[in-house]
Amino acid sequence: MFWTWGQEPMLPPCDRNNQSVPVDGKVSSNAVNLAEAVVVAAAAVVAVVLVVVVVVVVVVVVLVVVVDVAAAVVVVIVVVVVVLVVVDEEEEEEEGGAERGRRERRKGPYHRTSHLSKGADLLEADKISDCRLCYDALESGKRASDNGPCLGARTGPNGEYEWMTYQEVIDKAHAVGSGIIHAGNDPAKNKFVCIFSMNRPEWAITDFACQAYSMVPVPLYETLGIEACKHILNECEITTAVCDKGDKIKKLMDIRVDIPKLRTVVAMETVEEEIRSAAETAGLKILSFEDILNLGKANLMKPMLPSENDMFTICYTSGTTGTPKGVVLTHRAFVNMVERVHLATKPHVIVGKDDVHLSYLPLAHNFERGCTILLLMKGASIGYFRGDVKLLLDDVATLKPTIFPSVPRLLNRIYDAVQADVKSSYIKSTLMSWALASKQNEVERHIFRRNSFWDKLIFRKIQDKLGGRVRLVISGSAPLSSDVMNFLRCALGCMTTIYKGILSLYSFAVLKRDVGPPLAGVHIKLIDVPEMNYYAKDGIGEICAKCDFLMTEYYKQPEKTAEAIDKDGWLHTGDIGRWAENGALKIVDRKKNVFKLSQGEYVATEKIENVYRTSPFVGQIFVDGDSLKPCLMAVVVPDDVYLDKWAANNGFPAKLEDFCKAEGVKKLVLDDMLREGQKAGLMSFEQVKDIFLESEMFTVENEMLTPTMKNKRPTLRSKYAETMQQLYRDNNL
Repeated sequence: MFWTWGQEPMLPPCDRNNQSVPVDGKVSSNAVNLAEAVVVAAAAVVAVVLVVVVVVVVVVVVLVVVVDVAAAVVVVIVVVVVVLVVVDEEEEEEEGGAERGRRERRKGPYHRTSHLSKGADLLEADKISDCRLCYDALESGKRASDNGPCLGARTGPNGEYEWMTYQEVIDKAHAVGSGIIHAGNDPAKNKFVCIFSMNRPEWAITDFACQAYSMVPVPLYETLGIEACKHILNECEITTAVCDKGDKIKKLMDIRVDIPKLRTVVAMETVEEEIRSAAETAGLKILSFEDILNLGKANLMKPMLPSENDMFTICYTSGTTGTPKGVVLTHRAFVNMVERVHLATKPHVIVGKDDVHLSYLPLAHNFERGCTILLLMKGASIGYFRGDVKLLLDDVATLKPTIFPSVPRLLNRIYDAVQADVKSSYIKSTLMSWALASKQNEVERHIFRRNSFWDKLIFRKIQDKLGGRVRLVISGSAPLSSDVMNFLRCALGCMTTIYKGILSLYSFAVLKRDVGPPLAGVHIKLIDVPEMNYYAKDGIGEICAKCDFLMTEYYKQPEKTAEAIDKDGWLHTGDIGRWAENGALKIVDRKKNVFKLSQGEYVATEKIENVYRTSPFVGQIFVDGDSLKPCLMAVVVPDDVYLDKWAANNGFPAKLEDFCKAEGVKKLVLDDMLREGQKAGLMSFEQVKDIFLESEMFTVENEMLTPTMKNKRPTLRSKYAETMQQLYRDNNL
């Protein structure tokens, strides 16, 4: 659910109706009743005051005329005193009532849902399309756009976008689906098809091809790592993989012995003869995308559409806490999620056939995939970037998108580039401050435009960087700072919103860093986390979600499924949330110490700490990060036992305190840690950027360790908060 407002405390009008519901499901007081009560009370107070004023004026006039001025003054003083006493008592009564209300709200545990929720269990919502399956988005878009442009890529002679119509995409999807089946992937026996590719039209065509013939796409993305890829391919018993380039095929070749069921690879681009020959020797059949298209056209089959409750996709987690888990989503769940998002955006931005979207965020993640389904459902056009992030802004300027889903990493770069430019000149800095103040005043009144004086003078160049037509920016994957969000709203003259979700298991709107109220049909409750000293009665606890578009299961992992979804159907997200004063939900912690960096990558700090502990220099370590930053930092207590031997032989002081301060030591320790990280296969975003050397040991006595000798993360995070921020500042982050 996407909402944008200029002021932090404001909630969308429709979410002022959010119901606060006890766990037994009975609806208690809601925000509408509260608002009405406040209005009535205010009106009553105003009426009483007016009556008192009129009476006082009449009495004073009479006294002045009939008696004398002194008597009038005495009466006025008495009346004022009485009124002040009454008002004071009313304020005390109101404050007491408010406090009682806060206590009542905290008695909980309560769960909350949107007033847009419908049905006996409030898990339903209005339908906004006739789509039952994700595949239906193509037919819906064809009607909405009158068979307009659907998918495009920069294949023109001058680098311009060339487009396929909706019908052309449908025809190609049918041909590819038929071709995959005739190449040996029988949906009755092998329903899973791996897609291992960058974003491009063929990715979407393959996705819809699978849906048209009751096959299930299983996307892979490179950051999973080799072991994770092997696990996924084997768990799903993949026999057919569709890849974009030879490097992906080579990666599959490197693990060929460990993925025996894989038989066919479809290549979107030309494959080098050396790779093709090696693949055939290893028992892999390599077919070009054109081969599959022609095979399908020659053996075209009537689509075999799945049912609403059939599996749509398996989207695997990043595996940061161990083996990747396959999130199973049905067609019904995915369509419901997309519709609920559109239902939320509809009062503010209506997506239609004139909208254009640049697809560059990984389609292997459901954020981009959901955007694709939603936009196609409404007849919009989707153009794809060329696969090189360095050329992304050129792709944007050429396509001129109107809807721009993004991630904080890119949006922060835009913000940082502008800030660096204006700071170089006092005049530029002053003009920018004036411009932002003026536009912010408009944004707070929900006025978004690109034709003001300040747009023409200052912001036009920034807007042109994104094509000059953007009317909605959606930031997903990780938090976006309020400074950056407000800047984008002013500079781009468009709504900027934040999407929050966990692999589409639940989805929220956010208001700055608050998550805001839930989507229609989504229930949210908080539960106690005593080991972290979080209790629902205090309005803080683990966030649990319930809706009709939750995942079905973790594929072939019933134990993990049972851990995630309880017997009553509540998903335990692992996020720690707090109810804000305005009724919005704010994520404040992570139960399992797994969080996202600003570029959207998940990191598991405990796993990383265990890797770095293999360095002989590391005695104790605390790895932490900021979800608004792109990298991790660490506090390291060197191993004094190892130093006793090593320091003397290498010209360094053996005393821990002196060693930590010695010149060159930090680089020495950090380099060794990074080597251990590389040997253990840590991804680049999992490696720490910088470290602080601490001479004080973590102990149970100083409350840095738990009784089981594990890092007491809340205490460590609190103690080293400023240290971590200084490390970021030292690295210009």
